Amino acid sequence: EDARSWEPLCTELLVSVATPHCDGFPDMDSVESYKLSTSEELSLLSAESIWGALRGLETFSQLVWRDEAGTFYLNRTDIVDFPRFAHRGLLLDTSRHYLPVRAILETLDVMAYNKLNVFHWHIVDDPSFPYESTAFPELSRKGAYNPATHVYTANDVKLVIEYARLRGIRVISEFDTPGHTHSWGPGAPGLLTPCYAGSVPSGSYGPVNPTLNATYWFMNELFREVSSVFPDFYLHLGGDEVDFTCWRSNPEVQAFMQKMGFGQDYTRLESFYIQRLLDIVSSYGKGYVVWQGGFDNGVRVKPDTIIHVWRENAGAYQQEMARVTKAGYQALLSAPWYLNRISYGQDWQAAYEVEPLAFEGSPEQRALVIGGEACMWGEYVDVTNLTPRLWPRAGAVAERLWSNETVRDLQDAYARLAGFRCTLLRRGVQAQPLFTGFCDVEYGGS
Repeated sequence: EDARSWEPLCTELLVSVATPHCDGFPDMDSVESYKLSTSEELSLLSAESIWGALRGLETFSQLVWRDEAGTFYLNRTDIVDFPRFAHRGLLLDTSRHYLPVRAILETLDVMAYNKLNVFHWHIVDDPSFPYESTAFPELSRKGAYNPATHVYTANDVKLVIEYARLRGIRVISEFDTPGHTHSWGPGAPGLLTPCYAGSVPSGSYGPVNPTLNATYWFMNELFREVSSVFPDFYLHLGGDEVDFTCWRSNPEVQAFMQKMGFGQDYTRLESFYIQRLLDIVSSYGKGYVVWQGGFDNGVRVKPDTIIHVWRENAGAYQQEMARVTKAGYQALLSAPWYLNRISYGQDWQAAYEVEPLAFEGSPEQRALVIGGEACMWGEYVDVTNLTPRLWPRAGAVAERLWSNETVRDLQDAYARLAGFRCTLLRRGVQAQPLFTGFCDVEYGGS
């Protein structure tokens, strides 16, 4: 109490940015480092880029506090700060439950509070196709839960991208194929593979049909649009959990397999499709991220593909990270950070204790790990429970991806995270409690 490092709030903050251009978009190479010095006379924030200045301004805002009399104070400190990983993301699933645009924007706000810098928009999937395509409007008209109310229009998408940009957040869209495409079928007749029961069609449909030239024309036109709508260099192409059952049942697919010399190895057909899709995306000057499933199946992908590690039921994710990086691919980690899964108690601790580089491999392999993402899948998550399930738990992932690997003390982290939850509440974010005792007086907890 006698050696407090705070002073009454100063009235001036000077911000210096070496390269002040702010009309572009953040990317993988954006410099987010900053220096911040605060005192009662004058506070100074310096950064190489506008993105670093944004991170520093967020830190500055969290150094301000108010006493019971309503007087604002500023913690006096000197900070040199920079992220450990370039890619610090959060996935939202807007197919299984539609999330209103306002919920996405509110999430982007809190991502910025946590210095997360990638919004992975898993925008479509089997249950619904809410993306309103200019090239193929029937996809959302027939594939969305409601084509009038449960879609993302071109203006909605522009709003999300610009809102994210102003907070230093990249938007990476995901259009997952050839599986996870049931919602595409009604709006794109002939795109999906007809399944057979013996020698007759069963009336059901499987993954995208990879044997037809029309399929690749369709993908070329769709990804021409997607590439122009979403400005980030990277697109997430999914490519995971492809069920071969329908392909095996279809006589035309079987004939194509024999013609191509694939025999009965349907992973080669999957590889054939993925390679053609990557060629299409490359032609529009885009890079790509894919889930690990294709890699696990031996699908041939381009050397610059980023592999997104998510599965644990095929072995420990550390072993997968070792395999991916040994093969020379860049890797993203999500396997231990599925925040849609909840358990009683302080489950944030398991997320916090993850070390992304804790796998057997060379320094060169570890250098291929570009970061990770927390994932909020939507089977049991909609707008009613999205925010409390995300926050402050996702903050544990954010700190792990930003801070030095030596920052690991759980008690210190608890104090920071619980205090940050109070900050979120003051900012109107309904973050769930970590445990008893914090914010209770101010916010009426028991």
